[in-house]
Amino acid sequence: MIAAVRGQVMVRRPDHVVVDAGGVGYRLAVSAETLKAVPATGREVFLHAELISREDSLALFGFASEEERDLFGELISVSGVGPKVALAALSGGPVRELLRAIASGDAKRFQAVPGIGKRTSERIIVELREKVAGALEEEVVLSGGTGEDPRGLARDGLVNLGYAQIEAERLLDGVDGADAEELLAAALRKAGSSKSRAA
Repeated sequence: MIAAVRGQVMVRRPDHVVVDAGGVGYRLAVSAETLKAVPATGREVFLHAELISREDSLALFGFASEEERDLFGELISVSGVGPKVALAALSGGPVRELLRAIASGDAKRFQAVPGIGKRTSERIIVELREKVAGALEEEVVLSGGTGEDPRGLARDGLVNLGYAQIEAERLLDGVDGADAEELLAAALRKAGSSKSRAA
């Protein structure tokens, strides 16, 4: 199992890079987002990796962050989403934005990806929404500790997802919940419904 590759960039293309690690050239398929973090040819790079084994092939995928690799793993767990389509989805924006789209139920964000139709984009939302919210809740608890109020934790969670502080306050305004998780879920539902009304 190849979990990471560190070495010198030999080739840098729009859809892949080749990294010389200890005299072996590893070809890693990458998203447009990861490519932004890959330096010029001849410079050193470190990429998290995922090896996908099929009956007739082995394919190595590279990621600038563990967060992106984790989301890749979640995406390919959805029926109808293969590694190439998942990589195309990850090319659609920063990981935080994609997590926010999933959490707020923004299926249209994924319909724009080649290879993802309406049904598949909706399946992504249905299957991953709770996982994304769960991961976010853990992050909020870890970053906030136990002394903070639930509203403050929920606000921090929204900020962690990429919302501006003022946006997070606006989304939490008027929503009710017994704890940070409920407040966060209500705020994300509010964000999703205001987006669909605007569309």
